[in-house]
Amino acid sequence: MEIHFTLAEIKEAAEKCWQLFPTEKVFAFHGEMGAGKTTFIQALCAAKGVQDTMSSPTFSIINEYQNEPAKNVFFHIDLYRLKDTAEVLQAGVEDCFYSGAFCFVEWPEKAATLLPKGTVHCYLTVLNSQTRHLLFAKK
Repeated sequence: MEIHFTLAEIKEAAEKCWQLFPTEKVFAFHGEMGAGKTTFIQALCAAKGVQDTMSSPTFSIINEYQNEPAKNVFFHIDLYRLKDTAEVLQAGVEDCFYSGAFCFVEWPEKAATLLPKGTVHCYLTVLNSQTRHLLFAKK
């Protein structure tokens, strides 16, 4: 499955993603720097009712959010700064994957062997300054 969207349409694109994958918990986001991974993850969280101020976890590695009133947990994980699987394990990322919480992972290739079966891989590509292409593959 694939979708195209602009920044003005990102809310609808996030809602479409939840319609396509209503029960999945782990999403791996692939794409070049600046493709909009963090922005789309923020839209996914907002579509589920997260009202916290969301930011990129580039330095913290893992940001945790909850939605109200459901109290679902959402982990936004950015593996960009980590060197290898050992550092990913040391950061506690694997615990997030198997916690039952929603997990959105940027730069998932750093944890490829740790991602659970059924992870939704999301390939985000820049088409132009306003438009993105998002391809989904469940592995």
